[in-house]
Amino acid sequence: MNLPTALSVFERVPELRHGVVRRNVRELVADKLASLIAAGMLQVGEALPSERDLAVALQVSRETVRGALQILAARDIIAISQGARTRVLSAEVGSLAIGAREPKLINSYDIEAIHAARLLVERPVVEEAARRIDDETLAMLDASLQTQREALDDPVRFLICDREFHAAIYRSCGNDLLADFVVDLYFYAMAHRRKAVSRPGAIAQSCHDHAAILAGLHARDPRAVVEAFGIHLDRIYASTRSILEEEAVLPHT
Repeated sequence: MNLPTALSVFERVPELRHGVVRRNVRELVADKLASLIAAGMLQVGEALPSERDLAVALQVSRETVRGALQILAARDIIAISQGARTRVLSAEVGSLAIGAREPKLINSYDIEAIHAARLLVERPVVEEAARRIDDETLAMLDASLQTQREALDDPVRFLICDREFHAAIYRSCGNDLLADFVVDLYFYAMAHRRKAVSRPGAIAQSCHDHAAILAGLHARDPRAVVEAFGIHLDRIYASTRSILEEEAVLPHT
């Protein structure tokens, strides 16, 4: 796949290029949180991270997070209680503005198909990102990696940062449609991915992988970024497959 060619094809489709509805930051954060709930990263009945932790993970203000939570509460997706942690009420979040397909549709494919798709699409996307990424995004990724390292014992907080880290790189390729598609693939089996990163040392290993990716991006070295991403994707595949296999055996034991 020649990514610049793919980019030029999408640029010639005006209904795709101009069909994006501009949204304010609170609405975008609300959609991000809703997508995490729909994907199973944040589960029904579970308490959300604090406003402060969400603000740090998403690199927005606490006021923005508070506004996003109010949007979700108005849609009966979460419950905000005075003096208590905000909890997830429903995983039925409706149509999401972030991504192209709902997580449940992505989960209808098997892990082999998803991994093959990620290798096929994600590597050229991040290769192009290494050429196009700007200093502002690099600074955001540096801050994200630091936050990830502070969440070694907090899988949910880590995964929120992880999602932002990956999405920022994908969007640096310069094509929102391709970026949305790769974000959709990222969400595959997220409930199982959460279990995988809960294992001892898993988050530290992901941080190590992210540091290698980030070093390649800072160097504007497409080959190094593709190689680092390949290692990271293989590790995600292996750990997620391990969880899926364990759960497949569990009912028969």
